[in-house]
Amino acid sequence: MTSPFLSPARGGLACSRRAVLQGLGVSMGLPWLESFRPRAAAAAEGPVAGPPTRLAVLFAGNGFHSSEWWAEGTGSAMKLGRVLEPLAEFREQFVLVKGLYHEEARKGNIHSSQTGNLLSGAPLASGGEIRSGTSFDQVIAQAHRRATKVPSLVLGCERANPSVHKNYSMLYSSHISWSSPTTPTPLELYPALAFDRLFKDDVERGDASVLDAVIEDAADLRRRISLADRRKLDEYLDSVRDVESRIEGAGTRGELQGWRPPLEAPDRPRPPDGIPQDIAEHMRLMCDILVLAFQTDTSRVVTLKLNNDHSALRFPNLTRVDNPTQGIDYMIHHLLSHSDGEDWLKVNQFFVEQMAYLGRRLAATQEGEGSVLDNTVVMLCSSMMAGARHDNDQLPVALLGGGGGRLAGGRTLDYTGAEQRQLCRLFLSLMDVMGVPSQAYGDATVALEEIG
Repeated sequence: MTSPFLSPARGGLACSRRAVLQGLGVSMGLPWLESFRPRAAAAAEGPVAGPPTRLAVLFAGNGFHSSEWWAEGTGSAMKLGRVLEPLAEFREQFVLVKGLYHEEARKGNIHSSQTGNLLSGAPLASGGEIRSGTSFDQVIAQAHRRATKVPSLVLGCERANPSVHKNYSMLYSSHISWSSPTTPTPLELYPALAFDRLFKDDVERGDASVLDAVIEDAADLRRRISLADRRKLDEYLDSVRDVESRIEGAGTRGELQGWRPPLEAPDRPRPPDGIPQDIAEHMRLMCDILVLAFQTDTSRVVTLKLNNDHSALRFPNLTRVDNPTQGIDYMIHHLLSHSDGEDWLKVNQFFVEQMAYLGRRLAATQEGEGSVLDNTVVMLCSSMMAGARHDNDQLPVALLGGGGGRLAGGRTLDYTGAEQRQLCRLFLSLMDVMGVPSQAYGDATVALEEIG
């Protein structure tokens, strides 16, 4: 019987790096025997020793203040509009992308028709039918589904709306991540359950049971590899018990013997049960879980929907500009977006502050010679530029992080006058950065040369 961890492949044996690690019973993220991997797989997976690249997608519904979403200049001298001021400390790791849009999203001119295909650019079915396209975050997650315990974590801070608005399902406004054209990716609203999905003890016991099969798998493998590789395999099996101490010693000597996650277990307690009544606490808990997923290498693709498009959230945690004794809870988020006033600006800054918080947490976690932020791309987006106009002729997109050395910061990329300005061109670039290159995605066949 073919091992669950090994399968025949053209030119050698295909071996899942993550599966072999689990099968050998060592901690996640530790290196595996290099000779197991054929050249084709090596080229596809990249260097074993380096940290993985992660992707975080953040969504804020209803757009932003129409005149304060901008950036000028480069590097540390970059000037930011007031919406983006919370990201000032990250000027050199920040990229503002201007002028990209989705042609299909312009057809309905309402919130749901502009949101359901935000991460795919696909045509949307109307009349209450549900059909969009597989979103690019899920394309990446599916390609790396064997690399981590949780291939994709999709989090939210506002419940989905199942109604129909002007002939389009409001599920389009409630979900930006789609596992298939007809299936929104399940959305986790409860911080405690999201935490359990990453670290629940039952999952760990399931992984540990793989150890019982490793001897049989190793014997099967030995029959199919060269004599030299058998010797390497035997040496590796003999060293499993002391591999932790060897890696620690290599770190002390400054040698790179292999990568492992910055954290092997969560460094903070499980969140309380239920949904926090305080939206600020809810968003912060979800951001913390996103960071933990990356720090422990439990997931490398996380999508965080901070609110719905056409959102009904209120913000009593923020004070009104004209009356500091009152919170900004006199109007729901959707209606507030049509005001384009100073209170709307404060709400915008609150959402952007979530991205800044993620940046601080990821930058504070050392990983090799850099940080987790250096090996991550965080993308903040919305389905319209300005809620007051439902303007989606160009969409607001901000990027943060180094993308494993493939994303240079301190820039504004303006495609306003470009002949091909599909947002899917950016998705093609990010897919390539994440090791999932493609010739086409959505309505794009050419990636953005300035990214990746």
